[in-house]
Amino acid sequence: MKQSIAHIALVVRDYDEAIDFYVNKLRFELVEDTYQPEQDKRWVVVRPQGDGTTSLLLARASTPHEETFIGNQAGGRVFLFLRTEDFQRDYAAMVEQGIKFVREPKEAPYGTVAVFGDLYGNLWDLVQFTDGRD
Repeated sequence: MKQSIAHIALVVRDYDEAIDFYVNKLRFELVEDTYQPEQDKRWVVVRPQGDGTTSLLLARASTPHEETFIGNQAGGRVFLFLRTEDFQRDYAAMVEQGIKFVREPKEAPYGTVAVFGDLYGNLWDLVQFTDGRD
């Protein structure tokens, strides 16, 4: 059996501000932005540049309950892991874009890692693996 994760839903406050962050600051690719009139919402998909297939579905919160999860999708833990082939290049570019790192770069047994927050406060690892793992 062959399976893979296609999309990870990320609850956002506003489609356009989320697109701006992920496309213009993180340099993700905008894969799709389609209005769905029957539900008065958009199907917005972004993904990191490269050969990966997993993408983020930017899902605008549509109820007060959903709004409580914006920026806290993993209960304060690191939620997503952005793998890079060149940590220093991407770290420098992100700092230049004003992305806030909450844990500075460090060398770990598996590679180089730093933790940053997205525009809503969800935590991400920027990581370059050096131990051969995917």
